[in-house]
Amino acid sequence: MDKNSVYKTNSFYWDTKGNDFLGAIVLPFYGAFVSEEKCQLFGDVSGKKMLEIGCGNGQSLQYQGERKASELWAVDISEKQIEKATQHLKACGLSAKIICSPMEEECGIPVDYFDFVYSIYAIGWTTDLEGTFCRIASYLKKDGVFIFSWSHPIHKCVVAENNMLAFKKCYFDESWYSVSLDEGALTLSDRKLSTYVNALAKAGFVIEQMIEQSDDEIMQSRDENSDFAKKAKMLPVTFVVKARKL
Repeated sequence: MDKNSVYKTNSFYWDTKGNDFLGAIVLPFYGAFVSEEKCQLFGDVSGKKMLEIGCGNGQSLQYQGERKASELWAVDISEKQIEKATQHLKACGLSAKIICSPMEEECGIPVDYFDFVYSIYAIGWTTDLEGTFCRIASYLKKDGVFIFSWSHPIHKCVVAENNMLAFKKCYFDESWYSVSLDEGALTLSDRKLSTYVNALAKAGFVIEQMIEQSDDEIMQSRDENSDFAKKAKMLPVTFVVKARKL
């Protein structure tokens, strides 16, 4: 896996296709059927300094800004997404310091500074999970909180076929692969849950909470007869972790 090739492929996709095809997962939602309103992982963020990893179109930053966070910062790999986020926040009467950079790299974000670092369906894009978690730990104050969500690895292994769920790939396979989407391409890796847990521990985090169960109320409010919703009733499709820097 060549990091520069992954950066180039994925940043080009987000610059040209982005949310238009994949859709945006933004707070208060952590994924398809998990919400902050139900989980209350952040609590009161008024007066807190917040950093988002992978800000996309800026709607999650808006969510934090409207809850009176004192400072909004973000990093994103896509210049186009940063433009969208900046315009969106301006229209909402908010502002953020947004840096265009891969999350793995040193990019001028202050250390020992933030109360919260969070990432909504973006952390899985990293090409260096351990390095990224160590960098995130460096940004946080002591006892600072890191919250992130991503597609649950078991969800990526199972497909719905003929009213049954069947394994289509090995859970233990973390190799990078290419996905073709709407005349574009992405490069991804499906990491095991233990890979995330061990990387957090190595970076000096303690896990306070993990959520992987879909919310029945959210499923009932949407198309609960879709293959995706049926799958979500049987196995986790999203996982969320709240960890604290020691």
